[in-house]
Amino acid sequence: MNAGAKLTRRETQVGRLIAWGACKKTVADRLFISVHTVENHVRNIFEKTECRSVNEFSAWYFCTHFGISMELSPLKNIVAVCLLIIYMSGDIMQSTDAFTRNRSRRSTNVTERLRSRNRRDELDLNFSDVS
Repeated sequence: MNAGAKLTRRETQVGRLIAWGACKKTVADRLFISVHTVENHVRNIFEKTECRSVNEFSAWYFCTHFGISMELSPLKNIVAVCLLIIYMSGDIMQSTDAFTRNRSRRSTNVTERLRSRNRRDELDLNFSDVS
């Protein structure tokens, strides 16, 4: 990574949003530019910073904008790993919650279908009694 890379004003705007996790469409909507333009800016940003992925660029962004050394000491590595674990556990909890919500929706749909089928069966029985 190139810690001394200089980005243009627009590249900095796009880079900030990308580093904070916005998708290209969201960046385009917020900055009133096309997704294609965002892709061009991201490509230029990656070339200037020598980053190969969004995650690598996010690390570069936070290190350069918050004065964090890119050469981490062992103690800082431990702290960084702990923060990463905390962050990842939050992501895991969110995906688990989403999975649980989807399962409960599916089971609710099955229950509703069974109830509907039982009601139809009851109506069929009532009509057959009339005949």
